[in-house]
Amino acid sequence: MKRIVYGTLDGLNKAQINRIEDLYNLKSPPEYIISRQVATEMVAISRDIRRQIGLLLDRNGKVICVIAGEPHRILIPVTPDYRPGPGRLKGLRCIHTHLSHETLTRDDLTDLALLRLDYITAICLNADGSCGPVYSAHILPDPEAEPYRVLPGTSLDHLDIDCQAQILELESELSRHNRRYSPETGRENAFLINAATEGISSAQVSMDELRELCKTSRINVVGTAIQQRKKIDPKFVVGKGKLSELIIKAIQNYATLLVFDRELNPSQIRSITDFVEMKVIDRTQLILDIFAKQAKSSEGKYQVELAQLEYMLPRLITKNTAMSRLTGGIGGRGPGETKLEVNRRRARERITRLKKEIKKIRKQRTQQKARRKRRDLPVISIVGYTNAGKSTLLNTLTQSSIIAANRLFATLDPSSRRLRFPRDKEVIITDTVGFIQNLPKELLEAFHATLEELEQADVILHVIDISNPRYMQQKETVDQLLKSLHLNKIPTLYVFNKMDLADLDNFDSPWLLNQGIVVSAHKKSSLAPLVEKLEAMV
Repeated sequence: MKRIVYGTLDGLNKAQINRIEDLYNLKSPPEYIISRQVATEMVAISRDIRRQIGLLLDRNGKVICVIAGEPHRILIPVTPDYRPGPGRLKGLRCIHTHLSHETLTRDDLTDLALLRLDYITAICLNADGSCGPVYSAHILPDPEAEPYRVLPGTSLDHLDIDCQAQILELESELSRHNRRYSPETGRENAFLINAATEGISSAQVSMDELRELCKTSRINVVGTAIQQRKKIDPKFVVGKGKLSELIIKAIQNYATLLVFDRELNPSQIRSITDFVEMKVIDRTQLILDIFAKQAKSSEGKYQVELAQLEYMLPRLITKNTAMSRLTGGIGGRGPGETKLEVNRRRARERITRLKKEIKKIRKQRTQQKARRKRRDLPVISIVGYTNAGKSTLLNTLTQSSIIAANRLFATLDPSSRRLRFPRDKEVIITDTVGFIQNLPKELLEAFHATLEELEQADVILHVIDISNPRYMQQKETVDQLLKSLHLNKIPTLYVFNKMDLADLDNFDSPWLLNQGIVVSAHKKSSLAPLVEKLEAMV
C-alpha cells in the first residue's frame, strides 16, 4: 500500500521519492529516541536531496508520518488520531535532520510546546555529509518554569536513553499538575486574549468585562494577555508568532479554552483553529452561550437559537462539528452532498422555522398590546447595562420575585408587572434584557421583537450602577443602543442605583446625579422619590 509523504516532493526524481517512502518500513526500539539505522538512512537521504527529512514515531517506535521538508524547515502535518488529552502528551516524537550544525530552532521548540510532542530531535549533518551531533528537547510540566528542556548535544551512539520510561514519568508528573489545576466537572479553564488598537486602558476595561462574562458562564480564567497593535492581524488577530507564544503560556497554565475579546471573522476562526488543537471561541460566542443558558421562555429560546445559527452559518467549515446536532440521525438527501453542505442546509431550514415561530409570538404580543391600550394603562420600561440592578428594582417596586443575581445577564426573558401608585393609579412596568458593550448584532436582530416592547413605553427608566467604576462608559453604551433603536425620543428617567455601595461624598461626577434619582434598589425606603417622579411623568 502506497503511503503518503507529507511536504513537497517537487524537483525529486523517482528513485529519491521511493527511498523517502521506504522510511515507512523502518522501526526503532521504544527505548531509543531513534535507532542508529533509521537516523543514518535519514541523514543519507537528506544529504542526497539537500533538504530536511522528518519522521513522526509513535511510542512503539513505528513510523507514522514521513515528511519531506525544505532546506531550513519541515512542516509537521495534522495528526487527528493523536490528540493530547488533559495531563497527557501527543504520543508522538518528531525526529528530523538539520543540514548544518544547528541546534534546535525556535520553530522546533514552538512545535514541541504547541503540539505537546513527546520529544523533538534534530540530527545534524557534518560538512562531509556524515551524521553529526544530535539535539533533543522535551516538555516541562512546571507552569512556573520554561515550557521545555533542551538536552545537551549527543551522538548517534547515545540515543538509548530509555525513552519510553522517561515519557511515562513525564506524563505522570503532568497528570499530577493537571489534577491540581483542573476545573470542576463541566467547567473550562480559559486563557483570555485581547488585541488592543485603541489604548491599553480601554482594553483593560473590556478584559475585565470578559472576565465577568466567563464567571457568568462558569468558566475559570487561568490567564490573560493584552497585546498593543496598530492594526489587527487578518489571520491570527495578534500575529502568528505572538499567538504561538500565548498558546504555549495558556497550555502551561492548563487552559482548555482560548477566548478572544472580539468577534472573530470566519477566516480568523479557520486560521486559528487550524493552528491550535485547543477550543477557541470569541466574545460573541461567549455572550450567545450565556443567553442560551439563561433563556427560560419559548420565545427567549427561539431568539437565542436564531442568533446562534445566524452567527454560525458563515463560519461553518468542513471540520467544524458545532452544528452536528442539526444533522444527527438524519441522512444526507443529496447523494453527492457533503457533511458541510448538509450542515448549512439544515441550519438555513432551522433559521426559517425559527423566524416563523418568532413571527407568531410577535402577533400574539401585538394582540396583548391592543388589550393593554384598551385598558389605557401607561407602560414604564426598565433598561440598563447588564447587572445594573433592573430586576431588583422591579421586584422592590412591585413586591415580585423575579430572578435577580449578582452576575451578567441573570435575567434574560422580559417580565411585566403592575405597579399601583399612591394616588390609586396603575401602570405596567417591564424589565427588559440587559445591554452590554459590543452586544452581538445577531442578538439585537433576534431580540428585535422583544425590544419592540420599548417602542410602546411611555417612560424609559435607565438604571445605572454608580458603584461600578465604569458607570459612565456603561451609561453611554446604553444611550447609544437606545439611539440606534430610535428610542431616544421617549421620555427617559435616569435611576442611579446602588447608592449604598458608592462613595457619594467623593463622587467624581456629582453634576450627573442631578439628572436623575439616586436609589438603592433593594431598599424600598429609598424609592419614594422615584415613585413620586414616575407618577408625575405618567
